[in-house]
Amino acid sequence: MKNFLTLCFTKPIVKRAILTALLVGALLIAINHGDAILRGEMNTERWLKAGLTFLVPYLVSTVSSASTLLSVQKKKG
Repeated sequence: MKNFLTLCFTKPIVKRAILTALLVGALLIAINHGDAILRGEMNTERWLKAGLTFLVPYLVSTVSSASTLLSVQKKKG
């Protein structure tokens, strides 16, 4: 578990996860909140949910990358 968490905070994984979160998060916000944004109907609760939308792809990318690297490391030795 320690190796996994260490990998999660390495610069390459964090950088990839941020880029993924920005791209996928923006797309999800457009899909889920685009109509409300265009109509000016965003309130605090909706903005909070929209902000949290970036967290999901960040976590998925981080866990996926770290898991893959751990798997490769285990196979090598």
